[in-house]
Amino acid sequence: MTLHEADFLARKGKKPITMLTAYTCPVARGIEAAGVPVILVGDTVGMVEMGFESTRDVTLEHMENHIGAVRRGAPNTHIIGDLPYLTDAEPTIALTSARRLIAAGANSIKLEGPKDEVIRHLVANGIPVVGHTGLTPQTATSFKKVGTNDADAKTNIQAEISQLATQITDTLANTEFNGTKLFDGSTATVSIQAGANAEDVVDITLDDVAGNADVTAALAVDATTATTADLATFDDALKAIATTRANLGAVQNRLESTVNNL
Repeated sequence: MTLHEADFLARKGKKPITMLTAYTCPVARGIEAAGVPVILVGDTVGMVEMGFESTRDVTLEHMENHIGAVRRGAPNTHIIGDLPYLTDAEPTIALTSARRLIAAGANSIKLEGPKDEVIRHLVANGIPVVGHTGLTPQTATSFKKVGTNDADAKTNIQAEISQLATQITDTLANTEFNGTKLFDGSTATVSIQAGANAEDVVDITLDDVAGNADVTAALAVDATTATTADLATFDDALKAIATTRANLGAVQNRLESTVNNL
């Protein structure tokens, strides 16, 4: 069974998510047969399989070919496709690149570093994004280990938490449909005319996700007790967003089915 966004959120902090890397159809076939739920097709294919000195030599076409091969070997496994160097340089380029990887067979895409604007643009356009922190080979000048002491580790974790808070807050405040805010509690119900008759109306109830998932308060990594509680708040926020998106998706499926049956 292919895992989707809601499945990953449900497992977060509760059940480990196993992932292996594959670049070819035979390896992907074996991974799926073993029941591993996630396969990463990384741009490391350039160094591991293609003989390049750096992942920066990998192109979008290379990634499309390898993602396609892995998809043919693992038709029922969640596949993460790596965006190659410079294919996520700015939001518009990143969206075009991501759509190509999704079309090739990926379920989600991965990109390196804290590219908040790019990530927000991809998510807003329906592209699931997996973050990549720590060592980032596409831009690294050396492969020296990072985060090897408490101070570095706390700095890195704090930066990631702050970026996550910004992204969640932005999603809650700015997600719209035809100019109507969906997550901030300002609108309780959206009515959609679904037929020719006046009574053919679909009413969609919108939850006040922002009101129930406030992550605007600063989270300090040094404060162990507060951090634990705040991380639970982050989880609640992500789950609330996922639940509301799932409900809206169900309505979308209903409307699409209606259109297809006309």
